[in-house]
Amino acid sequence: MCGIFAYLNYHVPHTRREILEILLKGLQRLEYRGYDSAGVGIDGGNSKDWENNAKTIHLIKQRGKVKVLDEEIHKQQDIDLDVEFDVHLGIAHTRWATHGVPSPVNSHPQRSDKHNEFIVIHNGIITNYKDLRKFLESKGYEFESETDTESIAKLVKYMYDNRENDEVSFATLVEQVTQQLEGAFALVFKSVHFPGEAVGTRRGSPLLMGVKSDHKLSTDHIPILYRSAGKDKKSCGGSLPRMDQDTCLYPVDEKAVEYYFASDASAVIEHTNRVIFLEDDDIAAVSDGRLSIHRIKRRAGDHPARAIQTLQMELQQIMKGNFSSFMQKEIFEQPESVVNTMRGRVNFNDNTVTLGGLKDHIKEIQRCRRLILIACGTSYHAGVATRQVLEELTELPVMVELASDFLDRNTPVFRDDVCFFISQSGETADSLMALRYCKEQGALTVGITNTVGSSISRETDCGVHINAGPEIGVASTKAYSSQFVALIMFALLMCSDRISMQPRRREIIQGLKVLPDLIKEVLSLDEEIQKLATELYQQKSVLIMGRGYHYATCLEGALKIKEITYMHSEGILAGELKHGPLALVDKLMPVIMIIMRDHTYVKCQNALQQVVARQGRPIVICDKDDYETIKNSSRTIKVPHCVDCLQGILSVIPLQLLSFHLAVLRGYDVDCPRNLAKSVTVE
Repeated sequence: MCGIFAYLNYHVPHTRREILEILLKGLQRLEYRGYDSAGVGIDGGNSKDWENNAKTIHLIKQRGKVKVLDEEIHKQQDIDLDVEFDVHLGIAHTRWATHGVPSPVNSHPQRSDKHNEFIVIHNGIITNYKDLRKFLESKGYEFESETDTESIAKLVKYMYDNRENDEVSFATLVEQVTQQLEGAFALVFKSVHFPGEAVGTRRGSPLLMGVKSDHKLSTDHIPILYRSAGKDKKSCGGSLPRMDQDTCLYPVDEKAVEYYFASDASAVIEHTNRVIFLEDDDIAAVSDGRLSIHRIKRRAGDHPARAIQTLQMELQQIMKGNFSSFMQKEIFEQPESVVNTMRGRVNFNDNTVTLGGLKDHIKEIQRCRRLILIACGTSYHAGVATRQVLEELTELPVMVELASDFLDRNTPVFRDDVCFFISQSGETADSLMALRYCKEQGALTVGITNTVGSSISRETDCGVHINAGPEIGVASTKAYSSQFVALIMFALLMCSDRISMQPRRREIIQGLKVLPDLIKEVLSLDEEIQKLATELYQQKSVLIMGRGYHYATCLEGALKIKEITYMHSEGILAGELKHGPLALVDKLMPVIMIIMRDHTYVKCQNALQQVVARQGRPIVICDKDDYETIKNSSRTIKVPHCVDCLQGILSVIPLQLLSFHLAVLRGYDVDCPRNLAKSVTVE
């Protein structure tokens, strides 16, 4: 929900101007996570002595987007942008407001006191912040913001003010703080008392580290350090005995290294492709240019080390290119993204499907009694869209659940259930909590995510990466179609050994083969849909109707219109038309109907006649060869024909394009809709 970015240069000289440019560019890469305010925390002072400068911290915070923060920085009269730092830690944040309205004082970094002794950036929600605040106020600490995060900054100062000895490390202070926090968080700390040091930690919110050095690094796997009760072992640095040097990451010749903390890999990829994904309750500390990772205590199933992974993402993937927005770019990337989802998995010559992430568990899944698909928003719609074909090919009952409702009901889950968790980011808070609930019940868990190293991909027993590539626009488009395809591939895998299913399998696999070309054909309708948008953009509401495979398309299309145009829109099951929604239909109400030549065709034609009889003037998305519907409708959007269970991908793209053009015509920021953020990491 918020974007965290921090940069530490150790013996890599940079001017303050260069450091701020790195921080601001990192925030711009994360702006899809939050964009109502932003801030940076850097070393103050204007001398050439970095250690002297590090004894003060300068905060610059502003309401609005990162661009506004950039303008505010260049207005600062007391900051020399040309001072050079051999060692420096800068932390930066872009906010999506939860506690407190967007304002400079509520923006991050939040500070411990007026002297900025400790500052912190935070993504998540602290659920016990009121209790912490009450306690700290009773100790004389004064609060200035409405945020839950300020209690963290004050708490670390309280721990420092009441430390047992002067040898306590920065990492130890942070450990003491995190033990008092409830809720979800990713945090990065900076302090005047620990110049050139950084400490980051996470629980329930994503945080990764990038490492960049021209020198050989000491290790590719950083051992986890566990603290003994009652003892304080300083973060890895020069004071450690020589035998402990192998517990840190550092350049072997002890020269230059740079570290990046970020909520998302998109912020670090232009600097380095070597990253470390932190696990829940990891505390990553950088001191004297050396990185160590700590945990309070060892737990069953803990990995003994954190590996440096090499990202395959390329910078060009997260650039807009010739498109006006990321959403538009991602809509037009769908022919390639669905190919990437299928690449190396579907063999069109022998009609086989291979999902490497499931191969060790597929027999167990085939023996299960029930499939439960759990997700939120667009990912939930991907489950609804594929439920029918999953039931058909697996011959199992399939439940599709909204994660929040699933938890609210304490839904019964059994050991012979298989629970799927569908999430573009792999960090969706409600889905993560549902995952942990299902694991407690002993069910097998499967992740369907787009983000390598995400919490869902790590915590599930097995899964499928959809490989759609980075999705920056808040309104999900290509991730939906790739989730759709991934679930279809799973259904095909489940029935691979059933002779009676083979004709249907071959039909669907051949449908997948031609799908990318059919998507390109639908995208060629962009100009026609833009004209339609000019007729609709001043309307206040739109109804979208369909049934069968296309009910999910109605829900997803309506969600896209809500998200970025702020028009009221409703996806309606056409079979329910006479049970209430028909009362809304008149000659003024815009109605979009999806009618395809499948098993629901006759019923959808009946619904069309009912709408027309009430003076409705529906816009019909139909098969380009469906001459009857074209003849009987005043306005149609004609899409190519595909196998029935894949047609939903082709029918949703016109609605994605329509929502995009409506938002542009209404003058809204397509990529950053109000009140929304890309990765919903809080409840």
